[in-house]
Amino acid sequence: MPPIKDIENRLDVKILVIQFYEKIRSDKLLGPIFNATIKNWPEHLKHLTDFWETQLFFVAKFKGNPLKKHVEVDNQTNHTIRANNFGKCLNYWFETIDFLFEGGRVQEAKNRARKMGSHLYLKLFEARPKS
Repeated sequence: MPPIKDIENRLDVKILVIQFYEKIRSDKLLGPIFNATIKNWPEHLKHLTDFWETQLFFVAKFKGNPLKKHVEVDNQTNHTIRANNFGKCLNYWFETIDFLFEGGRVQEAKNRARKMGSHLYLKLFEARPKS
C-alpha cells in the first residue's frame, strides 16, 4: 500500500490520473467508450494531469474545453451516455483518491469532480438534439 499523504504536487496528480484511468479503461461500461474515443493515451493522461493540476493548484497549464469534448463523445456514441456513466467515474475517482491520499486537497479533488460531473452531465443533456 502506498504511503498516505495529501495531494502535494504534479507528480501526485499524475499518479492519481494514471491509476484512475487504468480503472476506467478496464471497466465494462466505461472502457469501450474511452478506449474507442481516446487515440493517444499518453497525451490524454498528460492533458488530464494538466487539468487536475490547474484545478487543485491554480496553475494555468490546462488548455481545453471539457464540455465540448464530452458533447462530442456523446454525439459519437449516439447519446448513450447516462448519469450512471458519470456516477461510475466518480466512484472510481473517489476510490483511487482514497487509496492513495488523505488531506485537504483530497476533499477538494472530490468536491470539484462531483460538481464537474453534475455540470457536464446537465450541459451534455441540454446539448442533445430535441425530439
